[in-house]
Amino acid sequence: MDNSDFKKIATIAVIIILSVLSFFLLKPILLSIILGVLLAFMFSPIYDILYKKIHSKNISALIICGGLLMLILLPLWYLTPIILNQSFKIYQASQQLDFVAPLQKIFPSLFASEQTATEIGSILHSFVTRMTNTITNSLANLILNFPTLFLQMLVVIFTFFFLLRDKDLFVAYLKSIMPFSKEIETQMFESSRDITYSVIYGQVVIGVLQGLIVGFGFLVLGIPNALFLAVLACLAGILPIIGTTIVWAPVAIYLLIGGNVFSAIALAIFGVMSNTIDNFLRPIIISKRARMHPALVLIGMIGGIFLFGILGFILGPLILAYFFIIIDLYRNKRAPGVFTLQDYKSGNFVINLLR
Repeated sequence: MDNSDFKKIATIAVIIILSVLSFFLLKPILLSIILGVLLAFMFSPIYDILYKKIHSKNISALIICGGLLMLILLPLWYLTPIILNQSFKIYQASQQLDFVAPLQKIFPSLFASEQTATEIGSILHSFVTRMTNTITNSLANLILNFPTLFLQMLVVIFTFFFLLRDKDLFVAYLKSIMPFSKEIETQMFESSRDITYSVIYGQVVIGVLQGLIVGFGFLVLGIPNALFLAVLACLAGILPIIGTTIVWAPVAIYLLIGGNVFSAIALAIFGVMSNTIDNFLRPIIISKRARMHPALVLIGMIGGIFLFGILGFILGPLILAYFFIIIDLYRNKRAPGVFTLQDYKSGNFVINLLR
């Protein structure tokens, strides 16, 4: 082995060792860094508008960071105690809730057998108890782990600030280390930007808006623990196919059984409004950008939740999307793939996932 080969092997070994050490170093804050990157992507258009007026990168980025902090911290400060209190009340109520009587009232023939109704009621009681207990414990852990969350938030804000201010430098650096040709790099960045825009705005933002509409209905109708139910509706709204119906429909049925016909109908109207808003907003927000099939988004979100926690709502679909983008770039064919459609307009390569 000559000296040049030894230097190459030693260099590769050092790079591998440093890469592994860097990964373990960043592993505890990796999700915070990713969240900062996603927030920078979301607020980048606002930063561009602000920078054109102020002509200062630092001041523009600081203003947006300050606004984001206020947007996050103020609701957390005022709403967390309320949500925690309401979640505890729902947990206590779930312990005393009778599931057998409503089932026999709605489906008298199906639950004619007392044993069958009791067994199914026991299963439902166990499910609701575990779910409410898990949510309550999660909210309590947020308060107990405040020092750790504070450090994670610092990482998010610093990442957010520097990516906003120096995004052109970061993009240029990423392109410089990619092992692809210039044409492939351009195609990849365009497709990745479109699909990221589609997932964040088309799925997450619209889903939260749907949940807020249902939550507003809970508040207007004076439904107990409305704030807690609104949070659940926002989370459910992000999920494709399922949507906010999984939250408002059981509440409407409960109101109907309890004799509150007007409240049940009014809540159903709010629910239908939240479900149909998708048909109006999505075409406006997404326009002709790449779109993921709802089934693929749902699979990505569920897998992402298991792997990354709450942030998996966004990361799961994006990882699947980037995977199929790479596959289609590798195929480099005009014919549609199993999971993608490829359109060529004005010489630009656009990937539409499961359109």
